[in-house]
Amino acid sequence: MSTGSTTEAPGVLRSSSGTSRHWMISIASVIGGLIVWQLAAAFVIRDPVLLPTPIETVRVLIRYLTTPYPSAGETLIGHALISLGRVIGGFAIGSFIGIAIGAMMAGFRSFRAVVDPFIEITRPLPPLAFVPVLIVWFGIGEAPKIILIAAGVVPVMAISTAAGLDGIPGEMLNCARCLGASEWYTMIHVRIRAAMPQIITGMRLSMGLSWTSIVAVEMIAATAGLGFVILQAGQFLDTGLIFAGILIIALLGLGLDACLRRLQRHLDPTMKP
Repeated sequence: MSTGSTTEAPGVLRSSSGTSRHWMISIASVIGGLIVWQLAAAFVIRDPVLLPTPIETVRVLIRYLTTPYPSAGETLIGHALISLGRVIGGFAIGSFIGIAIGAMMAGFRSFRAVVDPFIEITRPLPPLAFVPVLIVWFGIGEAPKIILIAAGVVPVMAISTAAGLDGIPGEMLNCARCLGASEWYTMIHVRIRAAMPQIITGMRLSMGLSWTSIVAVEMIAATAGLGFVILQAGQFLDTGLIFAGILIIALLGLGLDACLRRLQRHLDPTMKP
């Protein structure tokens, strides 16, 4: 007992030390970036229209958290919730469809032969290329925004799911079959569970793409949302509000990515922080 504890302790300490060092470096990097930003804005650019300081950006952010923008519109909190709802809705729909397609691609060669050309054709296309068509088909309501996000997520999730399922060792599948597991049971409880870390990696990539898509489409066809706020602020040269909107997008994106990373570490304990 004592030997095992003595053997494991250094590894646990090294892991804890490595995690602490990682966070310290990350925090120091952020602080360093803010200092460089402050110095550049205050002493090099010296024009708040071109580059506001971090302090000015936070001040504008705090003001519009409770003040509507435009005057008859939503507060920044309201705009952020609208964009977040669109992102989560489109992301969830696209992830569900993409995972289902990827699973079928990994399970059925004939299905992969039919679907793979369409995945490869649509994957390099920017989702924004479909905005005019979606507006013609569905108007400027919520439907085109949700569809646009989902359309960008589906190819990424299909490819990552299929790749994760294809990478499952054959020995694992043979063991499941020897124990009497059906193909359906093997797919759900063995292959998909083993492929979840790679599937979540695809979800993390898709989440970033979702934010890019929604901000861009809100600049084109929306009367609310963070993309709309950034566009309106740009037209009035309110650079502080532009940076405040960008800051909110960054914080929301980091928060959602942190949730996915936590889930990924839970499913794959060997993953580094």
